[in-house]
Amino acid sequence: MGATAHLLELQQLDTTIDRLRARIATLTAGSDLAAAVRDADAAEARLGEIKLQLDALDRDTSKLEHDVDSLQQKAAAEEQRMASGAVANARELEAIGHEVTNLRRRIADREDEELAIMERRETLAAAEKDASETATNLREAADRLRAAAGDELTTAEADLAAREAERPAAVATVDPEVLELYEELRPQKKGIGAAALVDGVCQGCHEQLSAVELSRVRSTDAIPRCEHCRRILVL
Repeated sequence: MGATAHLLELQQLDTTIDRLRARIATLTAGSDLAAAVRDADAAEARLGEIKLQLDALDRDTSKLEHDVDSLQQKAAAEEQRMASGAVANARELEAIGHEVTNLRRRIADREDEELAIMERRETLAAAEKDASETATNLREAADRLRAAAGDELTTAEADLAAREAERPAAVATVDPEVLELYEELRPQKKGIGAAALVDGVCQGCHEQLSAVELSRVRSTDAIPRCEHCRRILVL
């Protein structure tokens, strides 16, 4: 490996440190927990909307039942007038008959509306059950995540401190010139400044080196680098 000896060990350590720092940042910001809470809040809001729709349907049903009862009383009273013999005038009797027919039609219309509302309510009641279960599950998941986040953060911070304590010794094993280039490349290459060369393929960009370039890399005294991504190659 020459000048790049031990560089992969440093790269692996730095990758672990980067991962731990990113996870700590995520936990500290609470993005996972915040997303879970948002999902639970949205599910509960949806459940609330369904409950409001059910309440509105119940009010409509109550009003229709009152209307039907009132119309039935009126129709019964008119029918009683017709049957009682108190009205002898034929035209008046005909008018009462029309009124009874009209009342019965209105009663039928109201009853059809009640039936439609009952069907709608049945659908909404099923949706309410599903929404309630979803909201409960999501809220429980958020609560579990809230409890777990504290433990995970403590563990991640301890792991990070341990890995960072290992880094000075790892840095000391790398050639200073290689180390300087490696530190320069890491910010440019998403944290990966060095990669292994396996069967002629750079493990950083997964591109195959040409035969000419592969021969040059293996024979050069300079720091070997990938012709595609320019990362340091460790043979």
